[in-house]
Amino acid sequence: MSLEIQKVGVVGAGAMGRGIAQVCAAAGCHVRLFDMNPEAVVRARDAVRDDLAQGVRKGRATQEDADGTLARVQLATDLVQLGDCDLVVEAIVEQLEAKQSLLRSLEAIVSQNCILATNTSSLSVTAIAAACSGPQRVAGWHFFNPVPRMRLAEIVQAPRTSTGVVNSLVELTKRVGHRAVVTSDSPGFVVNHAGRAFVTEGLKLLAERAADHTVLDAILRTCAGFRMGPFELLDLTGLDVSVPVMESIHSQYYGDDRYRPVALARTRMTAGLLGRKSKEGFYRYEDGAAPESRPQLAVDPDGLQPSVWWPTEGAETLPAEITALLPSVRRSSDPDDADLILLAPLGADLSTTVSEMAIDASKALAIDPVFSSKAGVTLMASPATASRTVQSAQRMFAAQGIPSFVVADSPGYVAPRVVSCIVNLACEMAQQGVASPTDVDAAVRLGLGYPSGPFEWGDRICPKRVLTILQGLHDTFGDQRYRPSPWLVRRANLSLPLSAPDRAA
Repeated sequence: MSLEIQKVGVVGAGAMGRGIAQVCAAAGCHVRLFDMNPEAVVRARDAVRDDLAQGVRKGRATQEDADGTLARVQLATDLVQLGDCDLVVEAIVEQLEAKQSLLRSLEAIVSQNCILATNTSSLSVTAIAAACSGPQRVAGWHFFNPVPRMRLAEIVQAPRTSTGVVNSLVELTKRVGHRAVVTSDSPGFVVNHAGRAFVTEGLKLLAERAADHTVLDAILRTCAGFRMGPFELLDLTGLDVSVPVMESIHSQYYGDDRYRPVALARTRMTAGLLGRKSKEGFYRYEDGAAPESRPQLAVDPDGLQPSVWWPTEGAETLPAEITALLPSVRRSSDPDDADLILLAPLGADLSTTVSEMAIDASKALAIDPVFSSKAGVTLMASPATASRTVQSAQRMFAAQGIPSFVVADSPGYVAPRVVSCIVNLACEMAQQGVASPTDVDAAVRLGLGYPSGPFEWGDRICPKRVLTILQGLHDTFGDQRYRPSPWLVRRANLSLPLSAPDRAA
């Protein structure tokens, strides 16, 4: 049975606390905001007033709405003033002992029906609740900064959290205009868990020297549609923040290789190459901005086009989406007579493919069959590919106005490999019951800004192709980080969508 929440107490008047207070007040709740530092509470209320005023100026709210919201935010000078609240949420420092101590103090003040919530982003909700005499009323209610704009909240259910508490927080989350995502208590919850594969696999590609960081970022932006590449993101957050988080998640999952960081990240952090905050990371920052990295078109001054051969059957043939990019190409009927051999393997690297096909490796290139489009194509070269072959292919695509990115030999290229790892991690989250596919997709889109949710992406690519990429990576590297989730394997084998539930669960 859920509780209709009307009075909300917020402890902690930092960015998260004042944001939670603001959205709850905007939803009609009466809010009491408390902080051990009285000046922090005053500053928080001023910040809420300024944000509401900006919303009025931009037409997001009326002056009447803004005045009503601000009037419902009251400043508390003592925890005792939260005694009649239906819900108290803490947003204090990320220290387990501090949160446990606060919740124990609140238990002595509030009623037995009051819900106690923590906005922790990294600590175990179970461990926080364990310090309470009534752990069944404790849950996680994790928002994202800035709270009024990031319309997502994770409701974290610890093993002893009651269903009624979860339902009450879900209803309140909907009232404040946010998407509610219910998750079990696990490291990283949903958003920080699902986001692991993007940066860790980007770092793995860099460590393998598949391409320079600028090329990897450009491929994932241009071809896959991410807002920024993994190295731009790491520079934005700072390696001093990202590396400990990566290492903590890896440790909390008892060394599961899917979460394993790459050594070069800690090396760069130790060297002080933190990113924007240190003026240098993967990029250099002059006047606070990194130089733009955009693909260049390799124009052929003579306008000569190579003759191209590609197979008409088998896994290496070009899909129609690729051949449509080359309407005027001179096609050769014999690989021996062609200037360029263009292949599209997915589960194997180019070296293995040309060896098995017994064709001239110096003239062979692979093209990403999943994420290549008019926006850009990814070309993969083997150690035997001649430089003239690469240049010829780049000029051929440039003649069509299509930028190209060249990477070293690796199963899965760049974008398909990174996205497949994201999909696989999401499938394992569903397998473990961390969250439903629908909730994972929503959390990733809203919390991480990805162009698609992982289950939506996997179904669009095709689960069997995702499985092929992962199996190819696993076979090539012998690395357990690429072992496919049983959730993915079963649905790929049965030709089911990745969001298909386990009927017996």
